[in-house]
Formats: sequence, structure tokens, C-alpha cells
Amino acid sequence: MSDATLLMDKVALITGAGRGVGREMALQFARAGAKVIVNDLGGSGTGEGADKAPAQEVVDEIKAEGGEAAANFDSVADYKAAQGMVQQAIDTFGRIDCVVNNAGILRDVIFHKMTEDDWDSVINVHLKGSFNVSHAAATHFRNQQSGRYIHFTSTSGLIGNFGQANYSAAKLGIVGLSKSIALDMARFGVTSNCIGPFAWSRMTSSIPVKSDEDKERVDRIKSMGAEKIAPVVIALASDQAQDITGQIFCVRRNEVVLMSQSRPLRAMQRNDGWTPTTVLEHAFPAMKPSMYTLDRSQDIFNWDPV
Repeated sequence: MSDATLLMDKVALITGAGRGVGREMALQFARAGAKVIVNDLGGSGTGEGADKAPAQEVVDEIKAEGGEAAANFDSVADYKAAQGMVQQAIDTFGRIDCVVNNAGILRDVIFHKMTEDDWDSVINVHLKGSFNVSHAAATHFRNQQSGRYIHFTSTSGLIGNFGQANYSAAKLGIVGLSKSIALDMARFGVTSNCIGPFAWSRMTSSIPVKSDEDKERVDRIKSMGAEKIAPVVIALASDQAQDITGQIFCVRRNEVVLMSQSRPLRAMQRNDGWTPTTVLEHAFPAMKPSMYTLDRSQDIFNWDPV
């Protein structure tokens, strides 16, 4: 087994691949032998505008290294455009083997000040966009009896963070989407997994620094390069990962973390049923030691990355 041939002749569609983590994935997928559709609208970090340069520059880099790639400049939030991305892969390279849902924007704001547009914009790109592109590939994956989905989640959704109700909801929604796809598509040889990346990128560079604690957090993230994420994604995209599906991984520099998933922690029952008073007096006090505190991502991942 060789890294340089692990994805030989596979065709991958990578969204948000013009910058940051997406760019590194596109380059490393091509180096592993894949043919790549490099999708990027080229908008700002908050979703405004468009620019063809980022996606085209990545395509040019891949071709300069002897690889095969084509650029796509459409928005993942557009259902018909997402179908076009998959069709472009088939028209250009003859098939589609892997979808990497990486495109994203941020509209961070404390919840009571969040606008409907802040909410809709983030949900439409992250969650609806992941559905759109995944759904566009589903029939092709079913017909060829194989396929790989890798969706990008975040510890902001898995654990929590300030000022990111829209982003956190979208990212935890992606976990549910991935698990449902894994269950529905397993019979067709299709896998679906999530990656929660820790990496310095254009999106994470927008984190506000208002305290020493914020500065320490940002400095820690700056030490985690985008290039560290791609190897795990490539591994999940390979034929050798056929039996890995429905999982959530976090990648943090040289660490790969398998994340837990929701399961029952504590149960209580009363033969005569519950009243509001007995819930307050018995159930909640008994369960309180097992309840989660209001942790944020940095409270759980609080050590320096290896």
C-alpha cells in the first residue's frame, strides 16, 4: 500500500477547496492519485461575493504537479448547482467516488443579537449545502454500489461554543445527516463519516481576541496546520476504509480522536409514573451528578496539541 496510489483513479468532489483545509485536501487527494473537482464559490468568510481565482489556482497547482483537476465555482447552498457539480465530475472524469463536504462560512454573534439572515446563511451553506451535494451523488453511489462521504463537523456543535448558535446547530445537524446517510446507504457499499478539524484557516482567523484566554486559544490553533487534516480524510476515502462508517473523528495536529456519540447515561422509573413535583424532587437530583456542565470546545480540548 502506497500513499501515492491510495486513491488512484478515484474521482473526488471537494467543496470549499479554494483555501485553507479544503485546498490542502484537494492537493493531497491529487497526490494520492485522485482526480479532483475543486469547488469554491470564492466568497468572503461571511458568505458575501464570489471569486473564481481560489478554485482555479488550486486546479492550476494540481495540474502543475501532474495531477488532474477541474474547477467549479458554484454555491453548495443551491440544490441545482450541487447536482451540476456531481454531473461535472461524471462528464469530466467519468464517475464520482467521493464527496467531501467542507464548504462553510461564519456569522458569529451572541444569540439574542443574531438575525434571521445570520441564521439562514450559515445553515444554508453548512447543513443544506451538505445535504445538496450528498443527495446529488447518492443515486450514482447506489448504482455503482460504492461511494464515500466525508462531512466536516466541528467541536462547536459536538461540545459547544459562545456566539455560534447558527454554526453549532449546523455542525451538529451534519452529524445527524452523516449518520442517517450511513444507515440508509450501507446496503449499497457506501460509507459516511464526519471530521471535526482543528486547524488555522481563514474561518478560524476570524475568532475575536478579547482576553488573554482568547489569545492563548488562538495561538494554540495557529500551531495546527491545515495540511494535518487531509491524511485522515484520504484514508476514509480509500477502499481500505470500507468497514468504517457512521463515525466522528477529530483531527488536532498529530492527534486523531474518535468522538463519542449520544447514548443513555442514567435512567429512573416510578411504578406510578411521574408528576412535575416528583421529577423536581427525585429525578433531577438523582441525575444531577451525571449531567453535563456548560463546557466549550476549549474546556474539553484544553491541552497543547501534540
